[in-house]
Amino acid sequence: MIEKRGLASALPHVVLIIGIAVMCFPIYLTLVASTVTQEEIVHPPLPLVPGPHLIDNYYDALFSGINVPVIRMLFNSLVMATAIAVGKIAISLLSAYAIVYFRFRFRMLCFWTIFITLMLPVEVRIVPTYEVVAQLGMLNSYTGLTLPLIASATATFLFRQFFMTVPDELFEAARMDGAGPVRFFKDVLLPLSVTNIAALFVILFIYGWNQFLWPLLVTTDPQMNTIVMGIKQMLPTADDWGNWPVTMATAVLAMLPPIAVVVFMQRLFVKGLIETEK
Repeated sequence: MIEKRGLASALPHVVLIIGIAVMCFPIYLTLVASTVTQEEIVHPPLPLVPGPHLIDNYYDALFSGINVPVIRMLFNSLVMATAIAVGKIAISLLSAYAIVYFRFRFRMLCFWTIFITLMLPVEVRIVPTYEVVAQLGMLNSYTGLTLPLIASATATFLFRQFFMTVPDELFEAARMDGAGPVRFFKDVLLPLSVTNIAALFVILFIYGWNQFLWPLLVTTDPQMNTIVMGIKQMLPTADDWGNWPVTMATAVLAMLPPIAVVVFMQRLFVKGLIETEK
């Protein structure tokens, strides 16, 4: 192996540092803007160092708001994102398990029917989905926020591909030991799928956390607003200056739960993406 030295070795690091700086600088400016006063924001230039109003602005952001406190919207988003991620993974695991290990008529037709739904994003089927949710009385509820979004053809496909790499000898050995389908799924497949589940959980949690259009349609009660909706409502309109420090503080708070999920599950997430079985 030829070891790179000098400029050839330093160039990738320089490019990486520049890329990180370009991506992180707007986030840093958001953090700075959440610690200063309204006057310092609306009369540029914006300071490049944090100000002394961090506690005041974040307190106002958490316990006040246009219609509802931000802490309530954070809770709503947390419930929605967690339910969507867990629901998608649970349904996809069971669907993939049935498709791979059970021999029944039209098995592949069921799989391709699920897979074809990838061509139909939420925006395409949002009107009939909303009508069903409204008729079932699930508007302004956590069930209405999460239930229509918990099916995932992508996760089903990924778990199917992983289950197909599991040696058939494991299934035969489990059956010879008297393990039924549920026991084999619980004691063999689930432990083998931990890294895949972790990787998908991170992706699906962020997907659920960033949802905007669907919560906007099914929630008319301000108490059910999500944090993404709250940020949109805080943005000034027309000649209104808005409250930019509180808005920036809310934006920072909205980034913390997804960042925490990525940080705490980083090892499993990376392992689940680079495993040879995938």
